[in-house]
Amino acid sequence: MWRKLTLQEQRIEFEAAKKIYERAILKFHGVDGLDVYNISVPFKRNGKRYLFGRVEHREEWARSWVRLFDETGQDEWTVVKDSMIYTLEDPYISEIGDELVMGGTHVQYQSGRYSTFFGYFFRGTDLHNLYYFTTGPNKMKDIRLVPLTDGKIGVFSRPRSTEMRGKFGSESMIGFTVIDRLEELTADVIENAPYIHGIFGEGEWGGVNQAYLLDSGKIGVIGHICYQDKDENGGEVKVYLNMAFVFDPTTRESSDLHLIGSRPCYPPGPSKAPYLADCVFSSGIVMRPDGKADLYSGIGDCQAGRITIDYPFAGNGHLV
Repeated sequence: MWRKLTLQEQRIEFEAAKKIYERAILKFHGVDGLDVYNISVPFKRNGKRYLFGRVEHREEWARSWVRLFDETGQDEWTVVKDSMIYTLEDPYISEIGDELVMGGTHVQYQSGRYSTFFGYFFRGTDLHNLYYFTTGPNKMKDIRLVPLTDGKIGVFSRPRSTEMRGKFGSESMIGFTVIDRLEELTADVIENAPYIHGIFGEGEWGGVNQAYLLDSGKIGVIGHICYQDKDENGGEVKVYLNMAFVFDPTTRESSDLHLIGSRPCYPPGPSKAPYLADCVFSSGIVMRPDGKADLYSGIGDCQAGRITIDYPFAGNGHLV
């Protein structure tokens, strides 16, 4: 997937041509005084709509919980009382067979100081009784699962390191591998997923946030793509953008990478820190009856929002 434009140039083109049909900041009830952000994509279980959200004090870092919320109004979500509380960040879900898999980042401390982080995975058929079952590689976020047409499970990885930048130019890569069943999801399998080349340019990073099986057999990916910028005072800004691309698990080719959202697409609001003022962290899309898609996203590491966009995988198949 070769690109002529830098990500900054793509962003300028996107902002000039974007079509946003609705925009909203999500309201969360039952967690007064705390921010809810970097949510999972909303999902249905037993006739109700739910999402998992990262809950945290505005002034604190790496001290968050993941809570379950159910939909109680238009863009309004209420914490489910007595539901499990997970010491995780940035939750995400996959539906594999009749099981729900929920993953998130667990930050480890030693003697009161941050030491490292891992992806933790929970599974089960009862939303209120999920079981912790496996752990991802050291210091890897954005591991995502997707059911495939043959009943197997696709696994996206997201290694990121300074060594990677020296080798590939980009700060992170995306890998992809296939397992037969959830029991095969191990840190080694994730770590050794072969890379998909050509997604990120010089100095960029990003990852998969939600993956969808399309009726063409391809995988539609909603992700984030990022670069460093400067504000008007020369301060560092981390730019996080919503993006989509299509991946063919048979040929291992990716195509149609394009931007689908940016911070100005959502209503104005605060950020956890000045360098996160231009940050949107994708959750995923939910299809609407009118054929458009609701894109959900964390905003500025302190809010969650929704925008309505055109279906991002047009011409590559429909969501299964």
